[in-house]
Amino acid sequence: MWAERWDWFFGIRINIGCDLRKPRFVPDTFLSIGVERVRDYDGRRYEYRVPEEKSIPILVMEIGSRNYRGEFTTKAKQYKELGALYYVVYAPYRCRYPTLSVYRLIDGEYILQPGNPVWLPEIGLGIGREEGIYMGREQEWVYWYDEQGKRLLTAEKRIQQAKQRVKKLEEKLRALGVEPDSIT
Repeated sequence: MWAERWDWFFGIRINIGCDLRKPRFVPDTFLSIGVERVRDYDGRRYEYRVPEEKSIPILVMEIGSRNYRGEFTTKAKQYKELGALYYVVYAPYRCRYPTLSVYRLIDGEYILQPGNPVWLPEIGLGIGREEGIYMGREQEWVYWYDEQGKRLLTAEKRIQQAKQRVKKLEEKLRALGVEPDSIT
């Protein structure tokens, strides 16, 4: 999606720390923009310390489980205090709430944003949910979208399309009398 950009980091189950005197928290995922994508010598980032990074995550996401884990209360308060502009909760098993809730921090409060997908102008992407196949499983998934509301392809789908394109090109070469494997 942003393969050519190196100024962002998408963390999955990584500690976020703001103040060494306070407990850290671990969101399911988060996105920060304006930071190095690779941080440590081995290319991994083991922790995200806001003071060192000099950037608050712009988006934090929690995946709700069947058991109550405070996604709409305790965690929302933590991320609001952190100052994350967007707080997203995907809770397919929670009947009291929408399956996908996208909140934007406005005047110190998280306000639920309407729509599916929801456009996030500061990020330049939309986020939404729909049925699809990912890693061979057909179900509802959370996807990224472009400004026109068109779902962006997963890496799996892009690879599949590339293979189909290669196959068509090979067929055209053969129709022209050229064996693709003979080209070096």
